[in-house]
Amino acid sequence: MTGLAEAAVAETTAAHAAGPAMNTRTWRLLNAPILPTLLRMAWPNILVMMAQASTGLIETWFVSRLGTDALAGMALVFPGFMMMTMMSAGAVGGGISSAVARALGSGRKEDADALVAHALLINLALGLLSSAVFLSFGRTIYAAMGGEGGSLEAAMAYSNAVFIANLLVWLMNALASVIRGTGNMLVPALAVCLGVVLLVPLSPALIFGFGPIPALGMAGGGVAVGVAAAASSLALGWYVLSGRSVVRLRWTRLRSTLLSAILSVGAVGALNTMLTTLTVAMTTALVGSIGGPYAVAGYGTGARLEYLLIPMVFGLGAPMVALVGTNIGAGQQDRALRIGLTGGGLAFLITEAVGIAAAIWPEAWLTLFGSDQRMLETGIAYLRVVGPAYGFFGLGLSLYFASQGAGKLGWPLLAGLVRMVIAVGGGFAVMRWTGSLGWTFAALAAALMIYGMLLASAIASGVWFKERRAASR
Repeated sequence: MTGLAEAAVAETTAAHAAGPAMNTRTWRLLNAPILPTLLRMAWPNILVMMAQASTGLIETWFVSRLGTDALAGMALVFPGFMMMTMMSAGAVGGGISSAVARALGSGRKEDADALVAHALLINLALGLLSSAVFLSFGRTIYAAMGGEGGSLEAAMAYSNAVFIANLLVWLMNALASVIRGTGNMLVPALAVCLGVVLLVPLSPALIFGFGPIPALGMAGGGVAVGVAAAASSLALGWYVLSGRSVVRLRWTRLRSTLLSAILSVGAVGALNTMLTTLTVAMTTALVGSIGGPYAVAGYGTGARLEYLLIPMVFGLGAPMVALVGTNIGAGQQDRALRIGLTGGGLAFLITEAVGIAAAIWPEAWLTLFGSDQRMLETGIAYLRVVGPAYGFFGLGLSLYFASQGAGKLGWPLLAGLVRMVIAVGGGFAVMRWTGSLGWTFAALAAALMIYGMLLASAIASGVWFKERRAASR
């Protein structure tokens, strides 16, 4: 890890030596071959995002040792906390990366530096707000999703701890997004890896107790998340403040243009993230209304694999934000579109492979977290029907990240809304007609396929540039 960090520092130093107008890293984003550049930027991101996601799975495995109520409780909390992670890293974080990339691509280095302080302010404010919502109304939210009795109490124990730590997650992702916007994927990956190294042993120690450490049960997992996020934030903050980053923290008066550069992308991205999370939350409630807590545990465990695709695609999508944004800023529209479609194709292949494997061997995934027959039946039914549609989810999600770089999120938002209507409305309709979870899951699969195909066809037709082309005419 030390060697990788030294290599990252050396590359950044060489970039500064290239001059203030355009450093070496930015030049590569604008001129290097697309596929090799995308793969070179993506591989450390994908590996570490997968490692980070794996820690959530490991934590779920430890929590499952506490019983089915604990597993169901975690399934209730997971969509909300994942929504915060997706918003801070992928939605608002994508807005931060996009704004930094476009500023650097158009040669506005001072604006790129000023965006660091604006990014920190926005994420800290949103982190406080989101924590307040879940700390105040968590019980009402989880009860509406089907939580009751022991599963509801387990959800509250985990939720209160993890949403106290939520502010640190927003801080970590603000700093990581600023650095990713420069095209540097390695340093944020190393910082996240530091958090992973801490979380893996700390989580079971706090859940079950170890030596002088008391057993905190469900709350221990949330405390471990906070410690890991704090460590990653310190590492990223040191990197930016030390001057090793292409952009540097400069205290400046707030400027509406810079706030708008982040929020015009981040706010729409946040709406898209909320649609994704609401879709899972509402379908969780739908499944619970049919099968009860055991079905919720089975669906939540199966759907967690779908959530695992998000950091996997984010590992590819974060470089796409920087690449597309920098090329848009430099006026290279055709190259930006090729980058988006190339990344979308890669994301489809990766996530479709995962989905097909899950459909063929669902027990290999589900039995990691429990052996209750009622839980397994629901999880197997979900993965066999929805798993083969995962590739379309990966396609659409990667193009959402590319659209962040372009600063054009209207179509991703529309596609996410269409997905929610089909998944929830269609799922409810077939549930009322048939009373079958199988047909409900078929509606979820259809929603994913339409989501991916709708967004891909729109972007391929040139919707990113229609306003610009109309203005030029």
